[in-house]
This record gives sequence, C-alpha cells and structure tokens, in this order.
Amino acid sequence: MKIPVALTIAGSDNSAGAGAQADLKTMSALGVYGLTAITCVVAEVPGKVSAIQAVDCEIVAEQIRLLFEAYPIAALKTGMLYSQEIIETVVHTIEHCFSQKRDSAFLVVDPVMVATSGDQLLKADAVKFCTERLIPLAGLVTPNLDEVHTLLGRPVKTLSEMHDAAVELVARYKTAFLIKGGHLREKVATDLLLVPGGEIQEFSAPYVSGISTHGTGCTYSAAITAGMAKGMSLYEAVGAAKEYVTRAISNYLRWEKQGKHTDALHHFAAI
Repeated sequence: MKIPVALTIAGSDNSAGAGAQADLKTMSALGVYGLTAITCVVAEVPGKVSAIQAVDCEIVAEQIRLLFEAYPIAALKTGMLYSQEIIETVVHTIEHCFSQKRDSAFLVVDPVMVATSGDQLLKADAVKFCTERLIPLAGLVTPNLDEVHTLLGRPVKTLSEMHDAAVELVARYKTAFLIKGGHLREKVATDLLLVPGGEIQEFSAPYVSGISTHGTGCTYSAAITAGMAKGMSLYEAVGAAKEYVTRAISNYLRWEKQGKHTDALHHFAAI
C-alpha cells in the first residue's frame, strides 16, 4: 500500500494545536504520511506566545535534504520560519532539492507572520526576504487578513476589499493566493482563491463563534497540502480543506482549569 507523503517545514508548538504538530495530525487524519522539518521551538498556549527559540540553520537544512533523499515527497508546506536566516536557508535548500528531482513537489506557503493572539511570529527584517524569495517558489500562498495587511501595506476589512487584494497579490507575485476571511468574523466565513489567469472562487462555511483556539491556519494549509499530495486539483484540495477545518473547529475540545478554559481544534473528529 502506497501512502502519499507530504512535508511540513514549520515551528514546534508545545501545546500541539498549531505548527508542525497540528500539521501532522491533519495529514494523518487525511490519509497522508507527514514528515517534519522543525524551524523553531515555540512555548505557547492558545492566546499566548511566551518564548521562541530558533533551530540552527544547518540543522533545518539537513532535515529537509535528508527527507527529500529518502521519501517521495509529493507536496510540502512552509509554516512558521521566524527569521530571515531560516527563510534563506529554507529557500536555498528547497531550490536545491527541487533541482535534483524531475518533477518538483507542490509548495504551499503559509506566510506565518502574526499569531491569532496578535503575537508577531516573523521578525520584521524577514518579511521582505519572504516576499522576494519564498513566495515566488509557491504554488499557493495562504495569508490571513493580518498577513494580507503586511503584504499590501493596508488593512482589508470587507469581502469586497478581499477581492481587490486577491487580484493585486496574484498580479504582483504571479502565483495562486487563498485569502482567508475568518478574521472578518461575519456569520459566514468566506475565503477567496485566485490563480493567475483565472476567476475568483469563493469557499464559505458558517463562522463558529464562542471558542478561543489557535492553529486554524496551520491546519487549513496542511489539509490543502495533503490534498495536493493525494493528486487533487488545487480547487478540490482547497474545498476539501475548508470542509475539514470547519469540522475541526465545530467539534472543538475544551478543558477547564482554575476557573478558565482552554480550547483546541479536534483534528480527528473532522474526518
């Protein structure tokens, strides 16, 4: 039995709701064998990031190189990369690995810049390198509205503005963009997919309110990566991923402690 293989290049979240841990849960739930290359270690819980420690760049590169040598990676994603040095390392290593293969794996770039809590997850000096070197390698980029703000230098607060932003981003970077609209907190959460030369496609689901969790962006992009690894079209992969992440949110987990509660996505109730 051949199981598709996908790679996530991301940070390690000790609470396992986001980052590489969420990616692995998602890929496993969707029938894909997940691999990881860890870029940094993050001390966080939903709503709070207290510390970030970057992994040595050579270790990051060696993880990626070794995995490409040993596994038939069909798709990969980048998540939290944190610094310009790590982004540069990832870009050079991916380019080298792609050059060694006849067919390049499909790359999803989740430009992790701002956490749901508002904490900055990408150093300011790294943003320019991300836009100039990493995004051009992508088959799909999946920013949330805060990240769209960073990429365009202006806030996006309505669905109409999301449409304009999608057109501008695709024209600027010559690759497909999925703009996630959950931060609008409307009754319906609508995401927009636009590929170069195509028309905007909308993916909508009821907005789930009343929970405070994290990792939705990681889970969404990991689910898309899993779909691409299984041979879906981009439209099919995004549609299936939208349904998956909506179920993971709707079936959320909750623990009570000392009068407070902690929520988490339920990745395995979503299949």
